[in-house]
Amino acid sequence: MSEVHAVRRGLLRDRCAAAGSAAALVSRPANVRYLAGGAPPGAVLLLGPGEDVLLCPRAPAGEGAHGRPDEALRIDLLPAPDEDPVVAAAGLAAESGAESLAVEEHDLTVARHRAMGKSAPRLALADLGFTVEQQRIVKDEEEIGCLRIAAEITDQALGELLESILVGRTERHLALELERRLVDHGADGPAFVTSVATGPNSGQGRHRPSDRRVEEGDFLSVRLGASYHGYRCEIGRTFVIGTAPAEWQIELYDLVFAAQRAGREALAPGAAYRDVDRAVRHPLESAGHGEGLQPVTGHGVGLEIEEDPQLAPTAMGKLDACVPVTVGPGVHLPGRGGVRIDDTLVVRPEADGGPELLTMTTKELLAL
Repeated sequence: MSEVHAVRRGLLRDRCAAAGSAAALVSRPANVRYLAGGAPPGAVLLLGPGEDVLLCPRAPAGEGAHGRPDEALRIDLLPAPDEDPVVAAAGLAAESGAESLAVEEHDLTVARHRAMGKSAPRLALADLGFTVEQQRIVKDEEEIGCLRIAAEITDQALGELLESILVGRTERHLALELERRLVDHGADGPAFVTSVATGPNSGQGRHRPSDRRVEEGDFLSVRLGASYHGYRCEIGRTFVIGTAPAEWQIELYDLVFAAQRAGREALAPGAAYRDVDRAVRHPLESAGHGEGLQPVTGHGVGLEIEEDPQLAPTAMGKLDACVPVTVGPGVHLPGRGGVRIDDTLVVRPEADGGPELLTMTTKELLAL
């Protein structure tokens, strides 16, 4: 991967040069990992004007949850663990002859930005903006391979849970068991906080597991994902516990399934973000559920669980091939519960078979 990371850094360096900055400082951890192969806690990456340098408060611990830094990179350990690496990087850039330095202002506090200016007063600080995040949107096949494995791990963990006895167990217990199974199957850890929601809690997008116990006839909605080599996926499924689903449960499930399928089918290179979102929302709004919908019906995934692009009504831009996204509508009826169905897919042209579904667990409404 050393060559891959070198190419990524080269592309960023070219973009910075075109904008008038001979050097760039990357501080957001996911961006550091994307460009350097690893992001030890607190590390920042300085690009040019000489060689690229990874500045670390402590020695990297090798392969692990934070990745392994590119061996071609120079690694500088800070003299004191409490020294701010962005301030040290500004000083190093100035010593190397840089007249300007592009920084990720959206990741820096005002205090850190001021400290950099004091450390290197002759260094002009420019805003790098979201240049690295934009570069990360389209994934290479190695990145997609990591996402594919993350999805396989997630499917395995969820499938095993569905084979166990669920009635009487708490949401919190089931969530902890799912996260343990993710690690057992090779994940770095969960991609985000696992959500298990039962009965009147089901169908909510950001429900935190509680001590409510699973009961017969409940909707059970689960949202989880594995992180594998830093790459994160997402799956959401809804089931009925114990008995055949009630008529209202079948109708609500069929509606959300139809909306999710419409979103999946709309994924194609060149499709506008807002058009994919509209495909998801239209059947739900037509059925009278538009008011309670989440502001975003899908989003990119990668080294972070919520990346660009955003599939939302006001989102600007169009999809490219090899962009992994989620499609995940949900409807929650207060006091009754609801349905969420989420998948992770990779945008592919029709000639290559259309969108590639990574999360394979059945979307049939099962009675467990």
